[in-house]
Amino acid sequence: MFDGDRAALEAQLSGTGMPGWDEDLPVYEARDSVATRKASGAALQAMLELVPGLTGGGADLTGNTGTVIKGHGVFSPADPGGRQIYFGVREHAMGAIANGMALHGGAIPVVGTFLVFADYMRAAVRLAALSEAKVLFVWSHDSVGVGEDGPTHQPVEQIASLRAIPGLRVIRPADANEAIEAWKVAVGSGGPTALIMSRQNLPVLEGSAGAPVGAGAYVLQEADDAVLTLVGTGSEVSVCVEAAAALAGQGVSARVVSFPSWELFADADADTQEAVMRPELPSLAVEAGVAQGWHQWVDDVVSIDRFGASAPGGTVMRELGINVDNVVARARTLIGA
Repeated sequence: MFDGDRAALEAQLSGTGMPGWDEDLPVYEARDSVATRKASGAALQAMLELVPGLTGGGADLTGNTGTVIKGHGVFSPADPGGRQIYFGVREHAMGAIANGMALHGGAIPVVGTFLVFADYMRAAVRLAALSEAKVLFVWSHDSVGVGEDGPTHQPVEQIASLRAIPGLRVIRPADANEAIEAWKVAVGSGGPTALIMSRQNLPVLEGSAGAPVGAGAYVLQEADDAVLTLVGTGSEVSVCVEAAAALAGQGVSARVVSFPSWELFADADADTQEAVMRPELPSLAVEAGVAQGWHQWVDDVVSIDRFGASAPGGTVMRELGINVDNVVARARTLIGA
């Protein structure tokens, strides 16, 4: 990967980017519709020139997970400087290789597969956290929104299990702009990061450009005379936005908080946490996964505490309660309206 550029070599050895590495990245317009895995792939590609240590690929799912590295060669005996690595269907080995690369130095390994397959590489992920190895784990197809592949491929408990690993920074962006900001956090920080991305297209939200993902959570929509806070991660933030609009039509004022990372928000001081969450208000989280752990942050959770089903992703989401009508009903119950 080293091409004789001193600044590039220093960036590689320090596991960082060259000056300006985080400046010329994609920005998406509100109301666009983009899968966060696609935005994630765009962020990776845009960073390659100024973050020369970035190298990696997927476990036979490189294109699906947005871990394609174009124009920088494929790692092989003939091209040992190639930055694209084809790991094959071997998730644990991929994670272990990435750990070794990170701990050796000179590379920021990026590895990708579907979120449900994170279980196959859990031991390597745990060791990345234990050893503070700077590995970027990109896990896409992050919920029952995967659709017809069915419950074997629909993660419900995986995000909670990853959040349980000490030292692993888990970020689940709400839209394409948050995905770009998540990459900035991952490249600009030490230790391992889990980037949790959607298969399906998600609406780009008003106010998400330049969002403070590094803060862990932020107020996406404030509301006058609010009586409730709706809290979402990933694809469910847009559900919260729609539910807030529906509640407003019923005379109920609700604010919306995007909460991409528990670990980052836990690092915030108490005043910052209170300003975002406003603990004097009832709070309802919405996430297409198990509720485990959410009650440390909110009063109630709209969650999926069962395995999924084989049907179109939108249908599964709707039937399992991740829909505006259910969120509105649960919110009204929470506030006694």
